[in-house]
Amino acid sequence: MSDDNKPIGWWLKELDRLLESSFEQLLAADGLTRRQWQALNAAAGPKPIAAALAPFLVGNRETLTAVTDPLTERGWLTGDELTPSGHAALTELTAKVQEQRRLVAAGISDEEYAATIDVLRRMTRNLSA
Repeated sequence: MSDDNKPIGWWLKELDRLLESSFEQLLAADGLTRRQWQALNAAAGPKPIAAALAPFLVGNRETLTAVTDPLTERGWLTGDELTPSGHAALTELTAKVQEQRRLVAAGISDEEYAATIDVLRRMTRNLSA
């Protein structure tokens, strides 16, 4: 099947696979998984880590403690709170993640990106109704 004939589901799965792989590789250099990055990021936000990570752990063999315990052991988390060294690590990691996100969106205008998100949101609503 040529690229022109592949349906949106194929592209979504392929993009998801490549995103997961590229972010895992990026974060592995710092001894982290993507879920651990998400936990650190969540700890800086308003939601508890468990609530923020729930969609990513459902049906996954990884548990919340498997994600957060290594961060606690590194001294970056205490419960749902970032420690000062956790804040510093998050700042450094955020710069790396933002650069990776720029790479993912290279050659895509802000308008194209917004339109893509809008279309995906509407397709999701169509199937959620």
